[in-house]
Amino acid sequence: MILEIITAEISDSWNNFNMNIKITHNWLLDYLETNANPDEIREYLSLCGPSIESVEKIGNDYIYDIEIISNRIDYASVLGIAQEAVAILPMFGKKAKLKSNPLKDLKFSKIKEGKGYDLKVEIRNPDLVSRFTAIIYDEIVIKDSPDFIKDRLAKAGVKIINNVVDVSNYLMLTFGQPIHMFDYDKIIDHRMIVRESKKGEKLVTLDEKEITLPGGDVVIEDGSGKLIDLCGIMGGLNSAITSKTKRVLLFVQTYNKSKIRKTTMTTGQRTIAATFFEKGLDEERVEATTVTASELIEKYCQGKIVSKIQDIYPEKYQGKVIEINQEKFDRLIGIKIDPKTIITILTNLGFSVDKKAEKYFVAVPSHRKYDITIQEDLVEEVARIYGYHNIPSLLQPPAYVEQPKEMENLFVFQNRIKTFLKHLGLNEVINYSMISKKMIEDWPLNIKDHLRLSNTISEEIEYMRKTLLPSLYKNIKENTGKKETLRLFEIAKIYIPRKNDLPQENYNLGIAVNTDYFELKGIIEAVYKELNVGSINKLPLPKITEKNNVFMAEIDFQQLIDNYKQFPKYQPINPFAVIKLDKTFELGPKMTYEVIRSLAEQSKLMQKIEVVTLYENKLTLRFYYSSTSRNITEEEAKKELEKI
Repeated sequence: MILEIITAEISDSWNNFNMNIKITHNWLLDYLETNANPDEIREYLSLCGPSIESVEKIGNDYIYDIEIISNRIDYASVLGIAQEAVAILPMFGKKAKLKSNPLKDLKFSKIKEGKGYDLKVEIRNPDLVSRFTAIIYDEIVIKDSPDFIKDRLAKAGVKIINNVVDVSNYLMLTFGQPIHMFDYDKIIDHRMIVRESKKGEKLVTLDEKEITLPGGDVVIEDGSGKLIDLCGIMGGLNSAITSKTKRVLLFVQTYNKSKIRKTTMTTGQRTIAATFFEKGLDEERVEATTVTASELIEKYCQGKIVSKIQDIYPEKYQGKVIEINQEKFDRLIGIKIDPKTIITILTNLGFSVDKKAEKYFVAVPSHRKYDITIQEDLVEEVARIYGYHNIPSLLQPPAYVEQPKEMENLFVFQNRIKTFLKHLGLNEVINYSMISKKMIEDWPLNIKDHLRLSNTISEEIEYMRKTLLPSLYKNIKENTGKKETLRLFEIAKIYIPRKNDLPQENYNLGIAVNTDYFELKGIIEAVYKELNVGSINKLPLPKITEKNNVFMAEIDFQQLIDNYKQFPKYQPINPFAVIKLDKTFELGPKMTYEVIRSLAEQSKLMQKIEVVTLYENKLTLRFYYSSTSRNITEEEAKKELEKI
């Protein structure tokens, strides 16, 4: 039986990870020494750093629910929050310091290496893995975790599995570094080759899904050539730990973040580990994580180290220094902050600062190397810790940026038509600009006429739309039964492919109803009348499409704009009599409304036509005959009608 050892790379309760983490107050106090209470920590950190959305007291502990922004994956951990608290809490008069710094204190020298087993490692492209660390353990005993680990993980919303899995998840939340464990004996020839995947290669992951790889993904193969890990996302089922596992390979590493991001997008395989790795992790945390993992495995899993430490770290972080002067801080923040305060803030955040005259030389720590790259980043750090609430709120005078005329028209007419259709009782829908292959084939349309996304995350949004109608039809069908009458519209772009160029993007107006042909025709005519088009410029009505009792039409929105008139053409009142005659027609393939209308309009006396009734294939129309120069007789009108 395979155990649920999806470890830090995926955990059942985190499948839909939304960049929030939960940690407990007592867990935080393992690393943070402070006199601030939980409510003060929530208030002050939310003002100047990570937003703590709630604090909940459970027993003798408190649970923090913390939002993690995408560019600050470094504080998605207990240690990361402690580091932020050290900088923020003193600004509010609270004491705060790290009890210890694992990144400095926990070194490989604390691990007593063993012997008897080894792992042969080949990294074919150093760009794939920035740091690769592994240790082999023997005599692993899989059992329940100690109570303090189970308690903290449960309060963090993580499912309790067993000691090996729980240690993995516990360390990820503690340090923000995912780890993975393999069944060492399942790695053929005890060899790992880290390489890029070939297009079409397949791997069955720990959740028993078969993944077809697009190529260029970071993978590991063993000595037999089979893939055993989709790196940074999920391990292979063929190397999973089971209840019979005795020897475990602890695997702690950092990857090329762009490669991981691309793989998750192209395969649609999203895991908690990928959410960390795709943001770019700090290689310096690998050592502290590995040392702590070794201590916990030996203590709570009875594992014995039977190998040397494999640590491949070819390009160690050399640090970077950003030079910035006092004037830049003053100008961008808007107030003058005392240089001592600036130095204190940056130092408490982990930066090293050397000040010479009016210039600061700031060394960026490894865990901030991805988000601190320019002077403005340093200014932002000082401003947020100092407190945006302490900076006077002086609004800049407003400025109007004139838009191109065509963009202005587009905005004005969209707003006008949306408001008009709303008052007619229609509801606006907003769909993806992409549709599925099935929607195209069901319409039917030609797949080859559509642009396909090369990195779609779902088959449902794979092709760029050339028409709005399939989406509107789907909207109607998905809402049928929820409401008797559905009238929907959408104003959106369609994409027409062009050879060796970007697609042509046109705005269209799509309308769909589940009532009847004549209501849709009336809506379109009302739009034309609202914009004073059609009757003046002879803009033809669009084709009305019917599919399974859904009536749809699509109009080129730019044509509506181009044919718009502010005022309708003046037509003087006709002082002469109007003769109204009704006639019923039997409709057929050769006798349609359009045929009847075109024949009727050949008469110089014809003024307009109205639909009276439609029953089965019997259509009754009312014809209005008149002359602008004299009174006509009923006989004259009848003669004109007989010509139809």
